[in-house]
Amino acid sequence: MPEANIHEVGGFDVLIVGILVWFLGNYITERIHFLKANNIPPAVTGGLICSLIVTLVYSLADLQIVFDMRIRDLMLLVFFTTIGLSAKISLLKAGGKALAILLLVASIFLVVQNVTGVLLVYLMGHHPGYGLFGGSVSFAGGYGTAIAWGNIAEEAGLVKAGEIGIAFATFGLIAGGLLGGPIGERLIRKNKLAREGESSAETAKANEELLVKPTSTAGILATVMMLALCVELGDLVNRLLFSRGVTLPGFLTAMMCGIIITNGADALKIELHTRAIERFGEISLQIFLSMSLMSMQLWVLAQAVGPILLILSAQILVMTVFAVYIVFWVMGRDYDASVIASGFTGLGLGATPVGIANMNAITSKYAPSPKAFLVIPLVGAFFIDIVNALIIKYFAGLEIMSRAPLPT
Repeated sequence: MPEANIHEVGGFDVLIVGILVWFLGNYITERIHFLKANNIPPAVTGGLICSLIVTLVYSLADLQIVFDMRIRDLMLLVFFTTIGLSAKISLLKAGGKALAILLLVASIFLVVQNVTGVLLVYLMGHHPGYGLFGGSVSFAGGYGTAIAWGNIAEEAGLVKAGEIGIAFATFGLIAGGLLGGPIGERLIRKNKLAREGESSAETAKANEELLVKPTSTAGILATVMMLALCVELGDLVNRLLFSRGVTLPGFLTAMMCGIIITNGADALKIELHTRAIERFGEISLQIFLSMSLMSMQLWVLAQAVGPILLILSAQILVMTVFAVYIVFWVMGRDYDASVIASGFTGLGLGATPVGIANMNAITSKYAPSPKAFLVIPLVGAFFIDIVNALIIKYFAGLEIMSRAPLPT
């Protein structure tokens, strides 16, 4: 097929399209039970539809639509900055022993997930670097991490690494939502841990108190200033490190600046506007996802559907075994442990919101689990991202990565 004509969409047009894509996805998700029941984000629904339209235009009209992703990249920095601003040492102490144990288990799982992905890709005869995208980069890391590391991998020569990462993250999101509930249900019924119908109203109130905080205009303005400060400081740190031969992803330094600021504020008894930070994180993530998914070149990914599904199946098996036989056991083999196992399944294959949705479904049917709603958001919201970045960096530096020939 001859090279297609290229039309670039840039500037605020990209932002407008990205937001419209989100509204389209929200409209469709609310009306299709499967999507709503499995907590598929509107950005994913709308983004995939848009990318399908772009693919049809490419196939039928010989026109390739290209989106300028600079606003998307800014949204990525903002999102990870909000994660850093939520990472308080005081919350770590509140989680206590259970949080420490789950964080250790999660760290081991990330290594197992990467070994699985790298080994399978290597046995298929492809560059092992793609295995990281079939591992913790895309599954435990989600869309943000997949695209952030995808940009770095593509600069290093791994063709379409970001888009492959998005594909894995999309399938993982669906798998995490479909798998977590049944795992929790099986553990509860098999071990006779709770009776059905125990105070769903009490559950909803307890979960709301754990996860929702008020916001204000002052909080919004202060949060905008902190986000801008973290992004700018992160850029300065990155440039300083780069001049000394150290290369780190921009999102990681922005997140670390957020961690320093939020814990410094805690030490000085300065209260940050937590709810505003959460809202900015949610908005930046949704815009980021919409833009990322609507720009996917599906005609390229179609060539790798077979390997992607094979690796996904292997990772689902690994997650099931890990959640049922490790997470449930080390967390105490009680009702809380079954809810945590369900949440861990969601965040390990998809994202923290998927894990929380899994736990909501279970606790609404059975009983509240304050312990689960403390440790899963803490591990999934920021600690796992920090550990994951270090583990990915370690795997990327292995000798097998540099010795393997790059794809042409």
